[in-house]
Amino acid sequence: MTPEAQARAALARGDLPAAAAAAKALAQGRPESPAGFFLMGMVAAEAGQIAKAVPLVQAAVARGPQAEHLAQLARLLILLRREGEAGEAAHAAMGLAPRDALTLDTIGCVLTRLGDHEASLAPFTAAVAAEPDNLEYRYNLAAASGFTGRVDDARAHYEAILAADPGNARAHYALAILARQTVQANHVPRLERALAGADRPEDALRIRYALAKELEDIGDASGAFRYLSAANAAQKQALGYDFEQDAAMFDALEALFGEGGDALAAGDGYPDPAPIFVVGMPRTGTTLTDRILSSHRDVGSAGELQAMPLAVKQAARTASRTVIDPETIRASGAIDPMVIGKAYMARASHQRPKGAARFVDKLPANFLYTGHIVRALPQARIVCLRRNPMDTVWSNYKNLFSSQSAYYAYSYDLMDTARYYLRFDRLMALWDHLWPGRVLQLSYEELVADQEGQTRRLLDHCGLEWDAACLSFHENSAAVATPSAAQVRRKLNSEGICRWKTHAQGMDEVRAFFEAQGILTD
Repeated sequence: MTPEAQARAALARGDLPAAAAAAKALAQGRPESPAGFFLMGMVAAEAGQIAKAVPLVQAAVARGPQAEHLAQLARLLILLRREGEAGEAAHAAMGLAPRDALTLDTIGCVLTRLGDHEASLAPFTAAVAAEPDNLEYRYNLAAASGFTGRVDDARAHYEAILAADPGNARAHYALAILARQTVQANHVPRLERALAGADRPEDALRIRYALAKELEDIGDASGAFRYLSAANAAQKQALGYDFEQDAAMFDALEALFGEGGDALAAGDGYPDPAPIFVVGMPRTGTTLTDRILSSHRDVGSAGELQAMPLAVKQAARTASRTVIDPETIRASGAIDPMVIGKAYMARASHQRPKGAARFVDKLPANFLYTGHIVRALPQARIVCLRRNPMDTVWSNYKNLFSSQSAYYAYSYDLMDTARYYLRFDRLMALWDHLWPGRVLQLSYEELVADQEGQTRRLLDHCGLEWDAACLSFHENSAAVATPSAAQVRRKLNSEGICRWKTHAQGMDEVRAFFEAQGILTD
């Protein structure tokens, strides 16, 4: 067995010391060859030493670029949030016409992380063609197909996964949210069988969410609520979430910005008018608004960027491992707004659509960063979606967000979600008090009732000329990677208004809480 084969075999079985020794010997014996440096980089990456791995893989690429090496470099760069370099490496890897499935799938995953779902289809398709029985590769292709509106292709791939692995919870959930189910055509019996056989808590979580979604689609409100309650109670317990975690964050924001701004560094910010921030609680029409705006001839969608949270975190230089926390918020006040503005634009440049003068960043959680945005990007426009608070709570509670995301840990409990909404509402009132009119408060219900009038108001606030294409947002062919993908490909309708009333009994406590706080629920 050659030294390279020895190193790869040791890596495959998880023997990192043996792999490191073989890779080092290979690099020392053949310093002109890329293989040893690449494998040393892979050993470092497997050990969690990503920053150490990158220069080793770069050394391999410098000795003669190979698709496998470039693809893995792109993957590592994404982990370090170096999106621009990652994109260059991924495209360079694809340009070398790779044939092995892992390299192709890796390229597709990097492009997906960069929000380029359309471009990810080619490597994902080739990966599945090379290894049709690999269910991970097929799942990635299915997801990309769904994001880009190829619903029939996505459905076929998910069904193929389930034919091979009937308990595959990710595929079950993806199929449930891919389209609206009907009494005549749904997967409820199959999902119930899958739930009975689910061994892992994360699988049970996804399948219960899938059941809740399909049961709600077919009119079984009590069944949907029952499955949601079980799923969310288990997930909240698993996370160990306490609302005080989020309350402390809101307290820190209000303290930093709400006491006359004494703790805020002076500065004018970065005067770039390109960004349009669409913010708000999730599931309130942010994706819809993004589609309306990106249907305009001068606007492209960059998707849900992490650029602002990362720009603030990077500049704050706090030691905490979370992107946003009270410590980071307090430290951010001392940062020159110009530094944050430039850092944001540098990060956003890697994912904003080419050729569009303006771009939409529709990360809902940017409502937390409104104060930073106003100061760092004084010419940026900000739109906050508002939806009936009861519908907001229900739609958050019934949506399965990324279980690893710290932004949405509140959503596994109805009352936690109601408390979160209260603090969101209070924070938006603070921003409006500090900068009157700077944030457009756009009502989802009013947009549905008066599409053209509210669309004109939206475009005017964003400094955009009228474009009738914005009324035909459902014809927008751009990819959508959110749970709203199916809805925004249909014409605007009122189906989502007052949906909470279907579960009114289960939401009595939420309604009483809001009424006690003076928040209107009708």
